[in-house]
Amino acid sequence: MTQAQDASEQPGTPAESGAGFGADMRAAPRSSLMFRTAKLLCETGEYVCVVRDISATGCRLRLFHMAPPDQHLFLELANGDRYAMERVWTRDDHAGFRFSCEIDVDHFIAEPSPYPRRPIRLNLKLPADVVVDGVAAPAVLLDLSQQGARIDAGRKFAIEQKLWLGVEGQPQRFGCVRWRNGYTHGLVLQQGFKLDELAHYALALQPFGADPTVPAPAAAARYG
Repeated sequence: MTQAQDASEQPGTPAESGAGFGADMRAAPRSSLMFRTAKLLCETGEYVCVVRDISATGCRLRLFHMAPPDQHLFLELANGDRYAMERVWTRDDHAGFRFSCEIDVDHFIAEPSPYPRRPIRLNLKLPADVVVDGVAAPAVLLDLSQQGARIDAGRKFAIEQKLWLGVEGQPQRFGCVRWRNGYTHGLVLQQGFKLDELAHYALALQPFGADPTVPAPAAAARYG
């Protein structure tokens, strides 16, 4: 990406936002984050995004589909930290946001956690089917990540039990039980999702009210 191209994508560019917000963003020191996976939390659902750059007052996100209509959202990192923010502009698959208050950029970049780093998980709580030995049974899909899922099966499966996980309108995914707590099971999927695949899968499961006659923009081949 050239310097001119990068400058044209910064949140607060005059062509994309109010002059006051643009001045605030340009005044705040900026740290470029080439690739930081996160998720948007809003009333309409949870959606995968990538943080492309950050300052104390705002951020620019790469999305994989049309931006949710919510004006006020939270940005959640893999360590669980949440940042309240307001959408200021959208263009193609990028969007600029203003934080509700100034943040600690160093803390954001370090993303500290007492636990090993975990992938982003989308909380869904949707009806699903689990197929074991050719027999299907209802379950609830509680959350989903690139490599796994958490389900409430209403029964107990053995550790390492092989199964198929199905959600209406989506192809079944093959996996096995990695852990169990009561009727809740953690699954590892044999074939994981690419990040853009997970984003579109989640969008299909929790549409945010966009006009169904308008197709969502295709995901770009790269994240940059």
